[in-house]
Amino acid sequence: MSLHIMARCLDCGDISPYSPLNPACPRCGSEWREAQYDYKAVAQIWPQVLRSRPFNLWRYAELLPVSSATPEISMGEGGTPLLSAPNLSMMLGLPHLYIKDERQGPTSSFKDRQAAVTIAALKESGLTEMVVASTGNVAIAYAAYAARAGIKLWAFLSSTVPAEKMREVAIYGAQVVKVTGSYDRTKQVAAEFARLRGLYLDKGSRSIPTVESMKTLAFEMVEQITARYGPPEDGRAPWRAPHWYVQAVSGGLGPLGMYKAFQELHRMGLVDHIPKMALIQSEGCAPMAQAWRQGKEVAEPTLVPQTNIVTLATGDPGRTYTLLFHALREHGGVIEAVSDEEAFRAMHNLAKMEGLSVEPAAGVAFAGLTKLVRQEIICPEEIVVVNATGHTLPVESHILGERWAKHVVLRPEKTPSAAPPPTEGLLAALSHLSDRHYPKVLVVDDHPPARLLLRRVLQGLGEYEVIEAANGFEGLEKALTERPDLLILDLMMPEMDGFAVLEALKNNPNTAGIPVIVVTAKALTPEEQQRLRGQIERLMQKGEFLSDEFMEEIRALLG
Repeated sequence: MSLHIMARCLDCGDISPYSPLNPACPRCGSEWREAQYDYKAVAQIWPQVLRSRPFNLWRYAELLPVSSATPEISMGEGGTPLLSAPNLSMMLGLPHLYIKDERQGPTSSFKDRQAAVTIAALKESGLTEMVVASTGNVAIAYAAYAARAGIKLWAFLSSTVPAEKMREVAIYGAQVVKVTGSYDRTKQVAAEFARLRGLYLDKGSRSIPTVESMKTLAFEMVEQITARYGPPEDGRAPWRAPHWYVQAVSGGLGPLGMYKAFQELHRMGLVDHIPKMALIQSEGCAPMAQAWRQGKEVAEPTLVPQTNIVTLATGDPGRTYTLLFHALREHGGVIEAVSDEEAFRAMHNLAKMEGLSVEPAAGVAFAGLTKLVRQEIICPEEIVVVNATGHTLPVESHILGERWAKHVVLRPEKTPSAAPPPTEGLLAALSHLSDRHYPKVLVVDDHPPARLLLRRVLQGLGEYEVIEAANGFEGLEKALTERPDLLILDLMMPEMDGFAVLEALKNNPNTAGIPVIVVTAKALTPEEQQRLRGQIERLMQKGEFLSDEFMEEIRALLG
């Protein structure tokens, strides 16, 4: 465990002891410092001692700015599962896709790591009061751990933070200060308050315990991946790192800590490479993504964020972006942006496909993943880990819209004698739930994985009744009996191929009007293309199911 932590100044290079009581560089006064440890000693002991330690955040105490491996404030933080995503993997064509489920922390977000390490460090230093600015999750996590440690917390929150989250911060006994204005303005007010009162302020990327806490995500991740795949085949390292790490970002603190962790692991010879990172922002507040596209190492602040995803509304990432810019340039990666609508759609898809309800910020990460797969930036053979940064509780109204539930209304009884039996009344009230017509889509393909993939894609797009047929004869029969609103047809099938099915459909007046999208795995000859002309709505190659054009075509045909 780290009894004597050194800090190196990023500006003047000075190396001196670190204490939360004196966070600035003693030589130049810079607040941009990074912790340093005895990496040689850690590399020698970790392979032996980690096997006997509990799988939680504190198993990595030698590389954390605390002196105790089991702080009294611990609530089981860290040690979150690395989940496979079989259905999403199939949809995206990523067989090695995993989800780091940070929803399972004590306050349901990955910010529990930040609060646990920082509060532990502050308690060891004797601090009893602190200040934090937050868009929600950070304040909730800090409030819980501060309560456990007996530290008074002043939590400054932007007025855009949902009231439910503000109430959760307050229930832990924190002093909530609601600031009418942007998150960046809220940070300024909190900093001035801390300065006037002489209180410790969590400064994000400039706070050593905060950055160090995020390293534990990377440490856990490589252990979990190694447990699944074993060490690299060439034997150059005992642990296997992923090829990509994907996370939604606002200020960029999390990825900054992750990079430091992978650098330390690589320096100690525990992994053979540093993963590429995909950092995803909301389009309504994407200063880092904009600067990245322009090749700039300094991001121009977004003065007025235009996003409903409050936790990602940091308009000015400051120097953190510059540090990430150089890290991405050196080790590979990308910064991308997605719309709120794409993020909310990704949330729905993840819930429907994998049974995981995540916060909107995590939806941004999964929407970004989909975008990068479509752009062929992330490749099928690569190991990819996405950070599910938090749970979606409570669900915010704008995410689901108005038609998120179906209602059952039991009519009041007029007189006891006229009342129907209870079961009849309930059945009558429920009957309208089945009255609504959901568009029917018939998928005709002899390859079961292809049918399953199309089913998943359609389920992600909306409420459709999906019918499957395993061959051309079955497809014709179901087209006649089910009268689908759309038919998705594979051309290459044995016995009765797609051309024969299409001809039979168009020759029958009962099925001639069914719109057809044809999918094929082979390039068609000019003669084959001529046979399809005027008979189908669209011709697609298999593998294009995630294209925007395909999804828009489905929506347009089904209404």
